[in-house]
Amino acid sequence: MKAVIVGAGIGGLAAAIRLRALKLDVEVYESNAYPGGKLTAFTKDGFRFDAGPSLFTMPHLVDELFTLAGKKPRDYFVYQKLETITNYFFEDGTTITAFADRQRFLDELKSKLAIDPTCVDQYLSRSQEIYNTVSNIFLENSLHRWKTWWTKKVAKALTRIYRFGIFDSIDSFDKKLLNHPKLIQLFNRYATYNGSNPYKAPGILSSIPHLEFNLGSYFPQGGMHSITQSLYQLALDMGVSFNFNSSVEEIMLQDNKAIGVRLGNHINKADFVISNMDVYFTYKKLMPSAKAPLKTLSQERSSSALIFYWGIAKSFQQLDLHNIFFSSDYQNEFKVLFEQKSITDDPTVYINITSKLNPTDAPKDRENWFVMVNAPSNNGQDWDQLILECRKKVIEKLSRILKTDVGSLIVSERILDPRSIELKTSSYQGSLYGTSSNSKFAAFMRHPNHKKQFQNLFFCGGSVHPGGGIPLCLQSAKIISLWIEEQFTRKIV
Repeated sequence: MKAVIVGAGIGGLAAAIRLRALKLDVEVYESNAYPGGKLTAFTKDGFRFDAGPSLFTMPHLVDELFTLAGKKPRDYFVYQKLETITNYFFEDGTTITAFADRQRFLDELKSKLAIDPTCVDQYLSRSQEIYNTVSNIFLENSLHRWKTWWTKKVAKALTRIYRFGIFDSIDSFDKKLLNHPKLIQLFNRYATYNGSNPYKAPGILSSIPHLEFNLGSYFPQGGMHSITQSLYQLALDMGVSFNFNSSVEEIMLQDNKAIGVRLGNHINKADFVISNMDVYFTYKKLMPSAKAPLKTLSQERSSSALIFYWGIAKSFQQLDLHNIFFSSDYQNEFKVLFEQKSITDDPTVYINITSKLNPTDAPKDRENWFVMVNAPSNNGQDWDQLILECRKKVIEKLSRILKTDVGSLIVSERILDPRSIELKTSSYQGSLYGTSSNSKFAAFMRHPNHKKQFQNLFFCGGSVHPGGGIPLCLQSAKIISLWIEEQFTRKIV
C-alpha cells in the first residue's frame, strides 16, 4: 500500500518515517528545493544561521523515530543538555539567569529579586503535574475520537482539570502562584511558545515551563537544522521517495475519498494522502471544491515573527545561547500585537546565538545573532515601514541594556518577516503556529488530524492538532500514523 505526503516540513518528515516503518511505500512532494519547512538554515558572510525554530525540548520524540526504524539515534543525531536555559534582561538593569538546575535557579531568584523563591519551586512542580495530567488528552491523542475519552486515565484527568487554570488566563493563573512582577512576566512569556497572548490564553498552558525546567532544554550538535538533516537522511535510508521543487496542485477526491494527488497532468494514486501543508491552503488550493470548515479556517491566527539575522563584530560574555530582553509594558505589547495588528515601540527581543555552543557558526571573536520580536500575522500592514521602525527600536534597546552601540557592530544582515514566512512556508498570513490559543476552547477548535468527511485523508503539522512547534508537529505525525495503522491493518486482513 502507498501513502503520499504533501510537504516535507518536520511533521511531514516524521509522518514519512512512521508510515514507512509500517511497510507502506511513501512518496513525499515538496514545493521547495529542500526539506524542513521552517526548520532550515543558511550561511551569509561567514555566519551560519538556523533560519527558524531555535528552541529544542523533548528530544526523545526525535530519538524514537530512529528507534522505530531500528536505527541507533546517536549514529544520526547528537545533542547536549543546556546548563543555562535563558538569560533574562530587564530595563531597570536586573538580570536573571534561568539555570537548568532548579536549586541554582531558585538561589538566583533569591539573590536577584530578594524574594523567597519557594513559590517558583511550587510553580514548577505544578507545571509538571499539569503536563502529566493533561498531555495524554491534549497532546498525545486526537481530541476528535471517542476512544481518546473513554479511558480511566482521561476520566481521572477530567476530574482534576478545573484546578489547572483552564478558566483563567495564564497571567491570572501566574499571579495567583507567583510573588513578584518580574516572575509573572518571565512565566507569562511561555504563551509565546504557541504564538498566543498570556492575558487571554488559558492558564493550563502553564504546563509549558515543565518542558524546559523539568525535562530540560537542549542544543543539537550542528544547530537546529541538524534535526531536519538527520530525519531526512533517516527517511532516505528507509526508502522514502522525495520529490523537491514539486508543487501538488490538487488532492484527488472521489466521493470524498482521497485517491492520490495531481501535479499538472500527472496523477499519483495512493491509498492514503497526508497533508503537511497549512490546513488553510490545503482547502483553498488543494481541495477548492470540497466543503471547507469555514469557522475553523477563520479563527484568529497565531503571532508571527520579525527576525533580523545579524553578523556581529564582537563577542558578548554576558550573553548565552538564549537571551530575552523584556518589554517594560508586557501587556501593552500583546494588546498592540493582537488588537492593533502591529509591533509595539518597546518590543520584547529574543536573541539566539548558536556560535556560543558551535563556534564555527561565526568567525573568530564574532557572533551570529538571530534577533526576533513578536509580530502580528500578515494582514496587509506596511511592513517596510514597520521593519524600519522596529529595527531602530531594537538597536536602541539592545544598545541601552548592553551599554554598547550594537548598530555599529552589524556587519551582515538578512531579514525575515511575515510576508516572506508565508511565501517560503505556505503558512497562512505568516503565522508561526496556525491559529492562536487565545481562548479556553482553542485546543478543541484546531483542525483535527482526520475528518470523517474525507476518507483516507489525514492532516499533520503545526496548523492542526495538537499545535505548532517541533514537539507538537512530531506528535501530530504520531497521531496520524496510529490512525492509519488501524486502517492499514484492517485492509490487510
